[in-house]
Amino acid sequence: MGSPQKGKSVEQFGMPKIGIVTPSYNQGAFIRDTIESVLQQGYPNYEYWVIDGGSTDNTLDILKSYGERIHWISEKDRGQAHAINKGMQKMSADIVAFINSDDLYLPDVLSLVARYFSEHPEAMWVTGDYSIIDQAGNVIQSYVARYKKKIRKRPTFQRLSVANYIAQPSTFWRSELIAEVGLFDESYRYCFDYDYWLRAVEKYPPHIIGDRISLFRIHRDSKGGSEFSKQFQEEHEVLRRHTSNRLLLGLHRLHSTLIVFAYRMLKPYNKKAASDRRMCSI
Repeated sequence: MGSPQKGKSVEQFGMPKIGIVTPSYNQGAFIRDTIESVLQQGYPNYEYWVIDGGSTDNTLDILKSYGERIHWISEKDRGQAHAINKGMQKMSADIVAFINSDDLYLPDVLSLVARYFSEHPEAMWVTGDYSIIDQAGNVIQSYVARYKKKIRKRPTFQRLSVANYIAQPSTFWRSELIAEVGLFDESYRYCFDYDYWLRAVEKYPPHIIGDRISLFRIHRDSKGGSEFSKQFQEEHEVLRRHTSNRLLLGLHRLHSTLIVFAYRMLKPYNKKAASDRRMCSI
């Protein structure tokens, strides 16, 4: 685990095809920046799909402006997990990931991920570090990112059961993993990603990349900004499907209670969230 070697070109490590999906719904304020963070990677072998749920804002105008530089569809769907699954099924890639329509990749991370997988053929999935930003792009809640980075150093099922240390937009996995653990569970609104990480870690430990991979945005109209209490309730329901260990369930409940209390004290969001698309990543 740790970061791959630097100083070698991606060509020296091979160029596995990386497939990326962006689920979208009425995120015209942010989606162009997300798309640009993918297109400006400079990685030559990738496939990018934006799966829009029928946006009524300016999202479609933005998507059309890219011509053939991206693949996209816009049609009513059954929610965020369904959109991601549709995108995954359209792609033919060696490595896959999804990034939401208000998050960002940092420069050169696709090459970084490609090098890591090439150097570590035993790695089935990897996750890296991240920063949390607000609506304007300012870094916030750095204490959360530091906390998760610390517990991520020992990526066990037990630790994941207590606290979700996986940074979703900084996570990539081999397409073979989909054949083993399936697609995302569309019955979950918030924590389909947490369910997926638990399914994955039961088979393979994640490899940890020490570098920052992404910027995770929290704002007033995001689920991560205003519906965190509901997120943690669903997260506990997810965990109960994966373990009956009372100690782990109790520790998870205690941890969630403390986190919700901290969120309410440190960053209160009182308005109801819009139906943008977030998940159980914070």
